[in-house]
Order: sequence, then C-alpha cells, then structure tokens
Amino acid sequence: MKLFVGLGNPGKPYDRTRHNIGFDVIDELSKKWDIPLDQSKFKGLYGAGFVKGEKVFLLKPLTYMNLSGESIRPLMDYFQIEIENIVVIYDDLDLPVGKIRLRQKGSAGGHNGIKSTIAHIGTQEFNRIRVGIDRPPQGMKVPDYVLGKFSEEEMNEMKAVINKCTDACEEWLNIPFLQVMNVYNQS
Repeated sequence: MKLFVGLGNPGKPYDRTRHNIGFDVIDELSKKWDIPLDQSKFKGLYGAGFVKGEKVFLLKPLTYMNLSGESIRPLMDYFQIEIENIVVIYDDLDLPVGKIRLRQKGSAGGHNGIKSTIAHIGTQEFNRIRVGIDRPPQGMKVPDYVLGKFSEEEMNEMKAVINKCTDACEEWLNIPFLQVMNVYNQS
C-alpha cells in the first residue's frame, strides 16, 4: 500500500495558489489513475484504488496547512500504512519555479505543513516531493506570496511540473524511492 499526500488549504480562495501545488498534484493523480477523491474522513478528502496491482491512497488534508499532520496520521494508522510507504508533496520557496526535488528525510525548513506532519508521524524520515515556487519579490511578505496565484507564464510551467510529479509518483510504484530520486533530481 502506498499513500500520496498533497499539502494545501481547503476552499475556493486557495485554489491554484502557490501553497496548494500539493493539492494540484493529487488532483492530477486522481484523474490519471481514475481514483475519485470521494471519501471525507480523517479530516481530509481521500480516495483509494489500485494502480499497477498496488493499493494506492490519495489524500488532501482539509485541516489547513498548519495542521496537515492531524489528517495524515489517522489515515496511516487506520489503514496500517508504514512510514516508508508515504510520500508528501508540497511547495518549496527555496526551489525555483519549475524544479522538483525528491528527498527521503529532512527538516521542515520553515514549512508549517511539514512541521505538523513531522510532529504527528513522529519522524523527519519520510519520502517527499518538494515543488519549487521560488521566493517572493523584494518587499512582498511570504504569506501574501504563497497564498497568491501563479502568473499565466508560471502556470504553463507548473502544468509541466505537475506532470513531472505525477510521473515520479507512478515510477515509485515500480522502483524504490531512492531510484526515483536519482532519476528526477537530475532534471
């Protein structure tokens, strides 16, 4: 069993914002794998299905970013999903738009959704896909920037990045995450 978690904030005002790129990746996986996000439980929206013979869960925590772990942990516990079988997808200010980085462990790096995830699952050692959103322009506050929408040019680039993330997720169903890292961290 594998669990794919996309971090974001619930509600229309947050749709297509930089901070919700994790939700966007989960939405794309839902379409690609034909797994509807039709279950509302564990303080989140999730769906389950089979891809390439593997049971797969897709989760969008509806707790708001700062409390994401409150959704992830109960779902993991209920379905007995081991920590090595999860991947968390989220925005990263320290990567340029268009770049992704896969990691197997690390600190929260100031990301409150990851901080909450670490606190609730009890370790920093879990798979993650960081999606670059770049730093705000000079003089703009970080909250305003991450809750802002991508420009049209950035959105075109982000569509390709979302596809790259879904490809990496699908690849993880075939090969160990470390090998997926070696492939996708090169590009």
